[in-house]
Amino acid sequence: MVNDVIETRRLVLRMFEESDTDAYAEMVSDPEVMRFLGGGKPVPRAEAWRNMAMMLGHWHLRGYGMWAVEEQASGEMVGRVGCWNPEGWPGLEVGWTLRRRFWGRGYATEAARASINYAFESLGQTRVISLIAPDNVNSIRVAGRLGEKPVGEWEVSGTKVIIYAVGREEFER
Repeated sequence: MVNDVIETRRLVLRMFEESDTDAYAEMVSDPEVMRFLGGGKPVPRAEAWRNMAMMLGHWHLRGYGMWAVEEQASGEMVGRVGCWNPEGWPGLEVGWTLRRRFWGRGYATEAARASINYAFESLGQTRVISLIAPDNVNSIRVAGRLGEKPVGEWEVSGTKVIIYAVGREEFER
């Protein structure tokens, strides 16, 4: 399994570790964080652990995946950001989910920009997508800052999402 670590100005994108369980479980149990994800419901702790294991499995099967994002200054886990492309997905997605107390600091944009660059430079992708609920204005703003534009619709777990995309040529590193 690839163990790529990416450092940005303020963040470290690294593999998930069991010690991330408490922070991850806090994140996915927050109704506001989960409002637009996975059917819009908070996730219980045992399911949070299985979700982390699934993300590690994605790395094993695809050679890339979601990173645990850590704040360099504090060493705290901020959230998950990275490349995601499970079976049946409409393309390689760069997705982001942060613990609520880290919202509004530009961390999602910073980590997603590093993930898109990784998708283009290390994975040889020519286009990446992000699947965003139509009412998720915060994520739509992040997508805009990344240069992503709406290109269509799709359905995730029975919920309509907008497909935002950016090509290698349009992306500003």
